[in-house]
Amino acid sequence: MLLQKETSRRKFLLGSLAALPLSGMILKGLTAAEAAELAAPELADYKPIFFGPEEWAFILAATDRLIPAGGKGKAPGALETNVPVFIDQQLHGDFGEEIYMQGPFNAHAPATMGYQLPFRPQQIYKNGIRLVNAWSQATHQKPFHQLSQQEKDDALTQMQKNGIDFATLGENDLKASHFFNQLLTDTKHGYLSDPIYGGNKGMKAWIAIGFPGARASYLEWVKQHNIPYPLGPVSLQGARA
Repeated sequence: MLLQKETSRRKFLLGSLAALPLSGMILKGLTAAEAAELAAPELADYKPIFFGPEEWAFILAATDRLIPAGGKGKAPGALETNVPVFIDQQLHGDFGEEIYMQGPFNAHAPATMGYQLPFRPQQIYKNGIRLVNAWSQATHQKPFHQLSQQEKDDALTQMQKNGIDFATLGENDLKASHFFNQLLTDTKHGYLSDPIYGGNKGMKAWIAIGFPGARASYLEWVKQHNIPYPLGPVSLQGARA
């Protein structure tokens, strides 16, 4: 189901662009979208702020399997669109500050009861990565990021279905499915969000699905079904692809 292809990565060029507004920028030979992509950090060179080295290796491996490159239409994957950067920067900020954390908590309540975990997203990631790696070490004698592609896919499936029992690893409140759902949701958000938030580098995901982005108006296309949208997307900063 999940396929991985070797991906080429361009060297990080024009790094100083990251500190400059993209709207109104004119670079000879580059479109605004290409300039935006070059201004974004190269994943291989990015230094995570929230995640430690082992955690970062997990995030790279897991998001790559959740949204691999080379799907239908040769769409870019999570790594080509800087999804891990998005997740790292979100967790470093005030992500989850609005969650009510006064309790009482019932981690085993039905989903209709809403959020019941005594953890913010940051704690879900820290605990979840540690527990999955502990399970991987016990099962495969190596951490998650060193597993084969098939083993990673199987592990993610077991996480989704609670086949990895966190309770046996000493965690009674957080389930593997809680961690998987948080990771999957944030991966999708990073893939499809505006590049201003760190993911969707160069608006590649939007280009792949034909999404117009932050264009002010495209009402004339709303009722035209099964017709490819001919105009490239526009980011919140005005970059056009």
